[in-house]
Amino acid sequence: MRPGPTNSLVDVPGLQVGHAEIAGEGALSGTTVVLPGPEGAVAGVDVRGGGPGTRETDALDPRTLVERVHAVVLTGGSAYGLAAASGVADALGAQGRGFPVGGPGEVVPVVPAAVVFDLGRGGRFTARPGAETGAAALAACTDTPPAEGVVGAGTGTLVGGLKGGIGSASSVLADGTVVAALVVANAAGSAVDPATGELWGARHRRDGDAEPPALPADRETLLAALRAAAAPPALNTTIGVVATDAGLTVAQCAKLAAVGQSGLARAVHPAHGMTDGDTFFGLATTARPAPDLAGVQDILTAGADCVTRALVHAVLAARSVETPAGHWRSYRDLVGGV
Repeated sequence: MRPGPTNSLVDVPGLQVGHAEIAGEGALSGTTVVLPGPEGAVAGVDVRGGGPGTRETDALDPRTLVERVHAVVLTGGSAYGLAAASGVADALGAQGRGFPVGGPGEVVPVVPAAVVFDLGRGGRFTARPGAETGAAALAACTDTPPAEGVVGAGTGTLVGGLKGGIGSASSVLADGTVVAALVVANAAGSAVDPATGELWGARHRRDGDAEPPALPADRETLLAALRAAAAPPALNTTIGVVATDAGLTVAQCAKLAAVGQSGLARAVHPAHGMTDGDTFFGLATTARPAPDLAGVQDILTAGADCVTRALVHAVLAARSVETPAGHWRSYRDLVGGV
């Protein structure tokens, strides 16, 4: 497996990504939208942890009527932020994109969503995404490589006390199938091995991935700085999308989402705790034929790898942020400052 041309989610043909952030003093939150083509994408979901915040995940059960979604919303704002999905649904409905329920133009867009907890991290508890933020992220959707780090739904995120963010990665299989992931890193657990100072997921990097910073010779000073920056478990949650252009079923998309959780557990320790509500969506654009059993397994393996690598990219792309609510150092700044 090798990374795709942009090493991001948009390497899956037909997918677009858009970000929007909350403006104004005391704001540190935002929304990210993943947009498939007009016909939508086959979708499944996997929800873990003790504190999830989601919308329309029940509709992705293989036993239900709807097989395709018309957008996926990843957003800050905890349960309040689910309002961002309403803005996306309204805008898609106005475009005539959705599940047909009547005459011409009478559609209901299927827009599942998941949230991270970032309330108050900018200093103002009420600065959170709403319908207008979701609409802005949808309007920003493009097939150019999505920005990483402190953008969109990753604006107010933390990983074990260090600054989190958005990260993405892709893989191209031997037969040309593309698998990719986009992750909003906001974990109660740490992305850093406390015994070495290295990122847990760095061992899974591939040529073309972001290069972690060189660790200082004075390792003990670095480890002390990492311990000082660590935070006790807080309300968090890591969310994301794992996607492919293969012709998967709804059940197979749910399995793809599930192995995304396995990829997260390789990059963050611990994962899926009581203060996390880790949620992943699996998407298939079905541009390629349905794979055989071995092909499905290859896609699942790549999906888990892409999530691990995407979370590493999120941590490496993050920058330090200081607001009235606190000062959160990025991994790069902490390592470089020792």
